[in-house]
Amino acid sequence: MSTPTITSLAFLTPGNFADDDPYTGLEETLQLFEYGERLGYDGAWIRQRHLEHGVGSAAVFLAAAGQRTERVELGTAVIPIGYESPFRLAEDLALADVLSRGRLQVGFSTGMPHAELLGDLVYDGDWRSFDLSYGRITRLVDTLRGEYLGGPDTVIQSPGNTQRPRLQPHNPGLVHRIWYGGGSLRSARWAAENGLNLLSGNIVSSEDTTDFTTAQLNLLAEYRRALGGVRSAPRVALGRVIVPYDSADAATRARYREYAASRHERTLAPRAFGPKQILFAPDVVGTAEQILEQLAADPVLAQVSELRLELPYEFHREEYEQILHDVRHLIARELGWRPASPAFQETGR
Repeated sequence: MSTPTITSLAFLTPGNFADDDPYTGLEETLQLFEYGERLGYDGAWIRQRHLEHGVGSAAVFLAAAGQRTERVELGTAVIPIGYESPFRLAEDLALADVLSRGRLQVGFSTGMPHAELLGDLVYDGDWRSFDLSYGRITRLVDTLRGEYLGGPDTVIQSPGNTQRPRLQPHNPGLVHRIWYGGGSLRSARWAAENGLNLLSGNIVSSEDTTDFTTAQLNLLAEYRRALGGVRSAPRVALGRVIVPYDSADAATRARYREYAASRHERTLAPRAFGPKQILFAPDVVGTAEQILEQLAADPVLAQVSELRLELPYEFHREEYEQILHDVRHLIARELGWRPASPAFQETGR
């Protein structure tokens, strides 16, 4: 069995906040991004969540995070494209990317959580007949390429300027930093055929197997097969819920174990999700030694070089910081990872 070798380490946080005090939770999430950068993490990612106690606009949040950090990649996983105007979202993402000096990593999905509640609020007309799937992502990616609108003689006038119209601001590098959160063979194939980077986490579709590991290995194999002979292959990042408790106190350790136990049943068999059957990966919870043993035996992790630590929902900032600290100091280096800066020195938790 191959030994995992991780060259890029990122984390994904849900961005929790209290209903009666959203500022404190959002500010603490920005502080977590700063903390992750100080620890040397390569990426800090936020979930986009509608109607929940989380970030409803990843572009707005990442614009703020870009002003609070200097080096770390700023990602979102994932934006449900069905609720977005491709051109307007492209404008927001392009602006946030320029303000961060080209650090955005943008993940998309075609799912529409809470569609029956949100669809009529987002759209005028019969939104169920609209293309809210892959074609919508394609339109956004095409906009990010910065092609001019209209014919070769089409210009627009603004105070002190005459120019050909296209997405502004335009950063040609952003189009190469688009990811798709693929959970099925079809979605992995589509991502590869369209040159998008691939995010694969702890949920996959049950297709011809009821074993999570087999399903995820098949998904990665399908993605790479569909890439064919692409000279500059897109990136592949694997997400895992990893919760070490080496530096946690006794009460926090008990909380972590209870959390993992409450989610274990869902990993035992496929679960219905609309018309699909989905599979869940077990959470990896324990001491660093126990976690490293599990990760070393994970054949999926052995096939990728980018690991994204998926932080649990509804934990507290100090717990998130403890998890990031223990993964960075006790786990990541044993997987071959090194901090982004050789001169890194932690100034304290």
